[in-house]
Amino acid sequence: MPAFSRRTLVVALSAVVLAACSKTDSNAPVAAASAPAAPALPAKIVVGLDDNFPPMGFRDEKGQLVGFDIDLAKEAAKRLGVEVEFKPIDWNAKEAELSGKRVDALWNGLTITDERKKNIAFSAPYMENHQIIVVKGGSPIKTKADLAGKLIGVQDGSSAVDAIGKDEATAKSFKDMKKYGDNVTALMDLSTGRVDAVVLDEVVGRYYTSKKPGEYVVLDDNFGTEEYGVGLRLEDKDLLARVDKAMADMKADGSAAKISEQWFGKNIVK
Repeated sequence: MPAFSRRTLVVALSAVVLAACSKTDSNAPVAAASAPAAPALPAKIVVGLDDNFPPMGFRDEKGQLVGFDIDLAKEAAKRLGVEVEFKPIDWNAKEAELSGKRVDALWNGLTITDERKKNIAFSAPYMENHQIIVVKGGSPIKTKADLAGKLIGVQDGSSAVDAIGKDEATAKSFKDMKKYGDNVTALMDLSTGRVDAVVLDEVVGRYYTSKKPGEYVVLDDNFGTEEYGVGLRLEDKDLLARVDKAMADMKADGSAAKISEQWFGKNIVK
């Protein structure tokens, strides 16, 4: 082969080698993009509650807010690494308080209903409850049928109103239904004879009536079973997921059971 041909061949081969070295391997792994960081939680979460709803949330003899739901919320907030503030609200306006961002959560024996799900994002249920019927000791009322022609007390805006409404036949038999700002006032009117019976959450009714043995009687009949959940704004999906995880962890490690035993004498957490 002539000398100039050999030089030409060497130059050509060098060019091929250089091109091969500089070419990016299409099969080489590409560095994975780092996962986006989870949205930061607010420094403080404001919990709206009815402060006259024992034992879920109420004021003790010193005026301090205490209760089962308050202790649960405090423990969950600690696990989330946020401060929690408890804000008493008009429970009948709870959805407006939440959507108006005057509170960030509703955590106070809030019943999960299909109607409320239209405006509220609920956590996984953490407790079962019944809408019980309480009458005065010695009352002739023994069953739901005996409520016919009677004046019934309920808390305005509570799930008791909805539960009664589902039993149309019984509801139509009432003389009337009187609505109160809170259950405690309704029970006080029951004791003085201003109403004949009160329909309310079992956890509240049994706690309150146990403090005054003989004054009240809880009927065997009730207006159905329901579940409690934490209520958040529909758009707060990340906060909801974190609250659900905190609650699941509290159930798994026994913290929720311990709080329940302090308030109810047994674990009634779902």
